[in-house]
Amino acid sequence: MITIFTFLCYFYSMNNTLKIILFSILVIILLCAAVFGLSKIKFDEFHKASIILIVDSSASNQKMLPEQKRTIQQLCSMLDPEDNIKMLRVSETSYLIYDGTPQNGSKIRKSMEKFTQMDSKEYGTAYGLSLKKAFNHALNMKKSGYIPAVVVIGDLENEGKVEDQINWETLPDEVQQVKDQTGNFSMMFLFAGPEKLDMVKEKLSPVLGEDHLIIGTEITADKELRKFLSAIGR
Repeated sequence: MITIFTFLCYFYSMNNTLKIILFSILVIILLCAAVFGLSKIKFDEFHKASIILIVDSSASNQKMLPEQKRTIQQLCSMLDPEDNIKMLRVSETSYLIYDGTPQNGSKIRKSMEKFTQMDSKEYGTAYGLSLKKAFNHALNMKKSGYIPAVVVIGDLENEGKVEDQINWETLPDEVQQVKDQTGNFSMMFLFAGPEKLDMVKEKLSPVLGEDHLIIGTEITADKELRKFLSAIGR
């Protein structure tokens, strides 16, 4: 067997022409190996995501709200600066309280502190209204080149005006329409009770499938975030 020392001695004893030829062959071999190796590597193409968050600020959800805020901040920290977050507050009505990068933790925290406080003048939880707004945002963000997803944080209690509540019979069709127009659409429901989440699973699993519908109670919520990232292609 030729040792490295023997090879080096033999190399130095060659004339310059042979050295150049041998060196050229070595370079070609290394380049071919590098090109072949890179051809086997699969690079995942990055697609920016738009996450529309629905945050329950009603009286019935206030007890869990501090933990829910921490989960929202945890999710935002796991997203990319190029992603977009839209946060909708929902109580008797629903409106946008934050729109921007998920990496601006200070602004997100201040927005939640200021705009998710309970208003004693409000009664009910307009989940149906907030979902309609979230779906419209999802469609608009798809047109802007984002992969949209809707995340519902709250107890899913239907209270207040009937017309603003979730219609569980028509919701699957509404989600199907969003999915048809976006091509890649995911939803996550966290912090509701098991009976509510079971209804979500029953109604939306046939539409979204197991990989794009993520649910979690207050006990499992933080564990579901990785599944959600996988659903949006991360």
